[in-house]
Amino acid sequence: MSDSERPTAVTAEEVPDKYLPGVPYRDLPEPTTLRKIVGPSVILLAVSIGSGEFVLWPFISSRVGVALLWIAMIGILTQYFINMEIERYTLATGETAVTGFTRLWKPWAWLFILFTAIPWVWPGWATGATTTAGFVFGWDTGTVNVVTVLGLFAIGIALTVSPVVYNAVEKFQMVMVGVIMVFLVIALFLATNGEDWAGVVADAALPEMVGGPIADDAITVAVLLGALAFAGAGGSVNLAQSNWIRDKGMGMGAYAPRIESPITGNPEAIASIGAIFPSDEENLRRWRGWWKIANQEQFWFFFVLGFLSIVILAVLTASTVFGQDVGEGFDFIRAEGEVLGERIGTWFQTFFYLTGTVVLFSTNLGVLDHVGRVIADILKINWLRDSDRWTESNLYFAIVWAEIVFGSLILLFAIDQPLVLLVIASSLNGIVMFIYSILLIQLNRKALPEAIKIRGVRLGAMAWSVLFFGYFTVFLILFDIPQQLTGG
Repeated sequence: MSDSERPTAVTAEEVPDKYLPGVPYRDLPEPTTLRKIVGPSVILLAVSIGSGEFVLWPFISSRVGVALLWIAMIGILTQYFINMEIERYTLATGETAVTGFTRLWKPWAWLFILFTAIPWVWPGWATGATTTAGFVFGWDTGTVNVVTVLGLFAIGIALTVSPVVYNAVEKFQMVMVGVIMVFLVIALFLATNGEDWAGVVADAALPEMVGGPIADDAITVAVLLGALAFAGAGGSVNLAQSNWIRDKGMGMGAYAPRIESPITGNPEAIASIGAIFPSDEENLRRWRGWWKIANQEQFWFFFVLGFLSIVILAVLTASTVFGQDVGEGFDFIRAEGEVLGERIGTWFQTFFYLTGTVVLFSTNLGVLDHVGRVIADILKINWLRDSDRWTESNLYFAIVWAEIVFGSLILLFAIDQPLVLLVIASSLNGIVMFIYSILLIQLNRKALPEAIKIRGVRLGAMAWSVLFFGYFTVFLILFDIPQQLTGG
């Protein structure tokens, strides 16, 4: 390590230190190329395809067609700006955005543990994966639940034996996304036609809202808020971008310890208290380089691929089962596969179902990983900074296995309907996004040097995010939830 890379003894004035230790100044590493930092957005894309793209938006399209896809575009574009504000703080400090929130107000630590655990503890993605596999192999509900539990344990074992967890997650998700993209390209040419796409253009020209001519009892505000939150990743998964780019070594995250296996790795006991670079000419040049490639990675591998996935899968659903009585839950996916089998061949029906299994299984991997990362970081930073026993890595694995056990108990003894589980998770995540959109504005205005603070168009985009998710959150709490409880 050169002298210029070592932290100084001077505590940075910009970063609040009332609730957590202050951070030193340290030079920002040289930026690298886009090719070398591709990964965090691919992981985020893998999670988002399995939540909104494959399930919630196609479910909406099975009921009302493609008339609401314009909202999906707004939702995922809004998430692009949210994600970059999450990355802004981590690129500049090496700390997660949630650590930044805790620097502003200590109770955010406890609250974000709840915001992360409660929406994502439901194993809807793993259940969905085995449900779609069950369409191929003829499994009944009991078999689906048992296979789901085995799948959860398989994920836990795979994460536990990986020397550097991020590297394993990134490689797996890149393969999964590759499989999904192959399916989308084939589906685009074999299963849709010009008439299907003309409908998208026509409906986009005359957008309509729930409650108008396309009203459907199944498209509640909870479903719509969930689809908006999952037009992209949603909820605390977006916050995990901090953890993933830190483990990727982007920006000041290059100085932070990574999560490693207690069996095959060498986890460090130090807490991830960050550092910030001085606002001199050389460091600002490096910052502009990091900011440029981080934006490119997020734009192409999250926004562009994510939106194309939503559109193709929604059009595929609308062109096959729109207007039909296909039952409840995942029945629309079964019906869609049957129509595709009749039109193209049974091989494509099987391909569709197994792609769904891949999609939802990769999502559940990302869910387990991100919950473990976000909560472990909060616990280590706030209460276990000086513990040698409870490294962030050890906390991560304890949380992941607790998730697996709890999710298994839910499946075996309580709710086992994947769509119900996904709606619960997604609508709660919309509320969480409303809260942290406000916090990101506050954090990136108050806790960063003047030269790199949020301003201009991006500040306007975050203000829009507050209004966007705030409107649906208020409507959900004041009107939709009471109506559902009273049976109105």
